[in-house]
Amino acid sequence: MHIDVLTLFPEMFTGVFQSSILRKATERGKFSYNLVNFRDYTDNKHNKVDDYPYGGGAGMVLSPQPVFDAVESITSENTKKPRIVLMCPQGETYSQTKAEELAKEDHLIFICGHYEGYDERIRENLVTDEISIGDYVLTGGELGAMVVVDSVVRLLPDVLGNKDSAPQDSFSTGLLEHPHYTRPADFRGMKVPDVLLSGNHAKIETWRKEQSLKRTYERRKDLLSSSDLSEEEKQLLNRIKGK
Repeated sequence: MHIDVLTLFPEMFTGVFQSSILRKATERGKFSYNLVNFRDYTDNKHNKVDDYPYGGGAGMVLSPQPVFDAVESITSENTKKPRIVLMCPQGETYSQTKAEELAKEDHLIFICGHYEGYDERIRENLVTDEISIGDYVLTGGELGAMVVVDSVVRLLPDVLGNKDSAPQDSFSTGLLEHPHYTRPADFRGMKVPDVLLSGNHAKIETWRKEQSLKRTYERRKDLLSSSDLSEEEKQLLNRIKGK
């Protein structure tokens, strides 16, 4: 996968993209990235990328010209149109399902805005997706783009050390993930559940399913309504509810 990020502040990405899993994924050739300062594509002598909104109002609006020109420069030799993602508070609320969808692409372009917003022609004629990471407003789209890139790259083949890690994540199964424990088995009197020390893999699997359902029921009941539960899971859930 290749990822282009259009941003006025490319330096913000340096630490994130050169650390941890993202750095290792880059070094191993699992994904590459390019940070594009779209101010470099302005066609005015003052290198302005924004202007006052027509009709008046507070704030400044990003102009279409530098954004369109930057994207066209990136995609000029592409035979296949990439997914172009606009980071925007008005966009689709980001989810694990969306991460899994984007992880199937070969090329992603992220547009990170600042100021009051984007010229509507960017939204209507250039982008393929609009994404929001939550119902709040940030000073720019950079932090949101970092979140999305991290969640997508970790899903790429062989990026995580254990191939079973990503499919078992919270939300990937439709439920929240079960609790985890590691050594020591007794830490300051707080003990690991006996079933995890039993070596009985069937019982351990049932315990994990029940704990996943219990955690989801207690914290995110809304997820249960859209989950396709097996008969075993339905029985476990009824037990959790006390039915």
